[in-house]
Amino acid sequence: MKLGDYLTSINYSKKNLLDTEDEMVEKKYTPFIINRCLSYFPDTIMQVNEVNFWCGMDKKMHYDYLLNSTRKRKRFSKWLKDEKPEDFETVKEYFGYSDKKTKEIMPIISEEDIENMRKEMFTGGKK
Repeated sequence: MKLGDYLTSINYSKKNLLDTEDEMVEKKYTPFIINRCLSYFPDTIMQVNEVNFWCGMDKKMHYDYLLNSTRKRKRFSKWLKDEKPEDFETVKEYFGYSDKKTKEIMPIISEEDIENMRKEMFTGGKK
């Protein structure tokens, strides 16, 4: 089972995927990720908030609650990712810093400094 299969069954098909003999189906179900995916929609955020109160709830109960309390509807959203500035990789590679350290120093580096870094790191070839 994939994440999309669980989300489709909760949101649209309403077919109970955890009512099987296969233990791996329940083991692969991750409540945190399911909650995160459903929290992007205004009509499911209250159900997600409700199951967050019961963090010790077993996976089957979590799935059953969302399956039966969520209205049938097609829902889709892109996974939100942290956007990095265009020059982030240049600065990171130039200094050999981690992502965290690079985020800290980005505000104090000027465009002129970044251009100089690019010139020093340029190895030739096509871009």
